Amino acid sequence: MVLRTITSSAAIMVGLAIVGALAGPAWDPVPVTDHLRPTATSTEIGGTEAGVADGRVHPPGTFKVRETEVHIQLDGYEVGGLLREPIDAGDDLSGLVFVHGAGTGKSTEAFLEQAEQIASAGVVTLVPDKRLDTYTTWRRDYVAMAGDYLRSVDYLREIPEVDPDKVGVYGESEGTWIVPVMQVQDPRVAFTVLASAPVVEPRRQAAFAVDNFLRNTNVPQQVFRAIPRAVGIQPPGALGYADFDVTPWLEKQSAPVLVIYGTGDPSMPIEQGTRQIIADTAVGGASAPVTARFYEGANHGLRVRGQVLPEVSRDVAAWIQGMPETATAQPHIAGAQPEQLFLASPVPRPRWWGNGDIIIGSVLGGLALLLVGPLVWGAAALARRLMAVGRAAPAARAAPRMARGIPPLLFGIGLGSVLTLVALVVYLMSVARLALSYEQNDLVVQGGWIGVRLLGLATVVCAAMLVGRVRDVRHARRAGDPGAVVAAGWPAHLTLWTVLVGAVSLLLWLTYWGVFQLGI
Repeated sequence: MVLRTITSSAAIMVGLAIVGALAGPAWDPVPVTDHLRPTATSTEIGGTEAGVADGRVHPPGTFKVRETEVHIQLDGYEVGGLLREPIDAGDDLSGLVFVHGAGTGKSTEAFLEQAEQIASAGVVTLVPDKRLDTYTTWRRDYVAMAGDYLRSVDYLREIPEVDPDKVGVYGESEGTWIVPVMQVQDPRVAFTVLASAPVVEPRRQAAFAVDNFLRNTNVPQQVFRAIPRAVGIQPPGALGYADFDVTPWLEKQSAPVLVIYGTGDPSMPIEQGTRQIIADTAVGGASAPVTARFYEGANHGLRVRGQVLPEVSRDVAAWIQGMPETATAQPHIAGAQPEQLFLASPVPRPRWWGNGDIIIGSVLGGLALLLVGPLVWGAAALARRLMAVGRAAPAARAAPRMARGIPPLLFGIGLGSVLTLVALVVYLMSVARLALSYEQNDLVVQGGWIGVRLLGLATVVCAAMLVGRVRDVRHARRAGDPGAVVAAGWPAHLTLWTVLVGAVSLLLWLTYWGVFQLGI
């Protein structure tokens, strides 16, 4: 009996592992072997001597700043913004429009330090609000967003002390997919600053970031298999922007580009991104010059210990004001040594469950089936009792039943599959919290994963024992026992099959995410 259960459990585990391996892609990122080498450790911009001499280049803090709330008209929509002007800085000033990343949208909350510091160096800055009526988690259009942000460029060009031919754009994170589009749509954009730029498609960047965060959290190897299966999902009619490719727009750049990264940013392919920007911008006939700077220990927001590094604003202001000399001045690549461990590679797509609706449907359908059978059986039993009330001699009819030992095992399979699913969701949420805060906790990460797999194993053992019990009942019936039946009555059959199908649906969902993957 014990040996049979062990053998059946092992067979089910192997079967689930095989199904899990075939159900979706594996994850095997390519290590970076050829690292980018800055030619100088200082991030200071070269070629500023002439600008300093003729009064074009000033450090942050030179001028007091006047801050004004403004309103910018878009096509059928209006956004607010904050205009910052250096007081008594003269005329023909450079202007800089900021483009939000995914995590920001309000001018009163974003780019507070950068916009203020750069304005105090003598550059007029404008931080517009992000247009949110066309921007959702499921749908966003970077080309259309570029058109909206260009209205802010037009607005800044109309400011009296701004030279309209010296207005550029600063994009951060997601905004760096938008900024190159803006420069192509309006070649008058004088320069672009790409801060913490993903460069690769959003789907590839998301997989790269998740991989880095999970590695820092020390999750078991099996968990990595979930990366392409989660990031590779393509819900019908949604997330089309996840495959947006900025390369064709980078290839058409005609203005100087400043690329800035923090070496403490695990979410961006900082070396690969820099190389791609340099390569793509060199394709076009204009061959836009690229300057790159890496800031030691700065995170995705170019912050260290919660503060934006002052060198960032210093360098951006100097690069802008020192044009045209600074656009091509040495060193082109400078600052701290970047360390990117793996390439942001294309994300393989799931073969069977690439549709997000199917993944959600399999869980909801499985949970519904687990409830339907028992509820119907209970309702049938209640109806049977009500029909018997008032009868002097109710007709003899066998009540629905299952063979002895099958109901508790069926209950164990259903409950075990639900508990394993809940445990996996809780585990992944806990790992996500640790990853986003860049913390480590082996008890949660390693112990939690073992707990999830043990629950899954217990469910499989119940399934193996059920298989053995069904065999015993059928053997007894073949031996001549007419009362030996797995289930008798339609409510019993319905309950048996709905619970089994529901549990199998959840177990397949669990194996898709690696719970039953073989190995440690």
